[in-house]
Amino acid sequence: MTTRVAIVGGTGKLGGIIRAVVDGEEGYEISATLSSRSELSELDGADLVIDASTPAVSIDVVRAAIERGIPVLVGTSGWSAERIALIRPLVEAAGTGAIFIPNFSLGSVLGTALAAAAAPFFPSIEIVEAHRETKVDSPSGTAVRTAELIAAARAEVGPVESPHVDQRARGQQVASVPIHSLRRPGVVARQDVVLSGPGESLTLTHDTVDPALAYGPGIRLALAAARDVRGVVVGLDSFIDIGLRTPGGAPARPLDEGGVPGQVARATGA
Repeated sequence: MTTRVAIVGGTGKLGGIIRAVVDGEEGYEISATLSSRSELSELDGADLVIDASTPAVSIDVVRAAIERGIPVLVGTSGWSAERIALIRPLVEAAGTGAIFIPNFSLGSVLGTALAAAAAPFFPSIEIVEAHRETKVDSPSGTAVRTAELIAAARAEVGPVESPHVDQRARGQQVASVPIHSLRRPGVVARQDVVLSGPGESLTLTHDTVDPALAYGPGIRLALAAARDVRGVVVGLDSFIDIGLRTPGGAPARPLDEGGVPGQVARATGA
């Protein structure tokens, strides 16, 4: 059986990568490619909606898919836990499914999982994320997801220490974690999680070098899960067993691809 896929934001950078992946997968065909300004009635007839639009448009796309009883795979940034909570009862009432993927990169998921695993051992944690100057939202969805999982991992020890948060230069707090966003040319995507304690610090860095190579395996994994999903699922870590039990994750099976080129993940101690 062929799954008909409607891609919203399919003319953008991420949408183009998703479109190429769907085109290369057996059992799928693209029934509609929508821009962020297209009429959402073009979703009619699709078996799956993939949203790679903009944060302002994404909520309408997700609602339109749910109203039609169509599962939706969301790659658009800007979906915090609070925002997803508003959608959950709609998904459950419709008996369909919604997958929210803050980042399709395996390396990014690993970096976030490592940060959450280390979080209870360091009193001070901050995130610095950088994207190209054309990214319209900040902080990034990846940074928000990382902060939320850090906070969940620290449930028993309390929020991170973040002095002087009343000063705007201290960044935006998400779940008590300060996030600093850089928007500049010459960068694709980078996130540094800086964990500090008495006399030492640990920095977990993830760099996306080639988005098409880095995101492809994660897109294929999410695409396969999206056809039969029910309820709300958040994060690529819900479909892979990375050997760490991160809060909110539900590891199921390993990624089929062996290593993911196009990205660099590293940890440095100072």
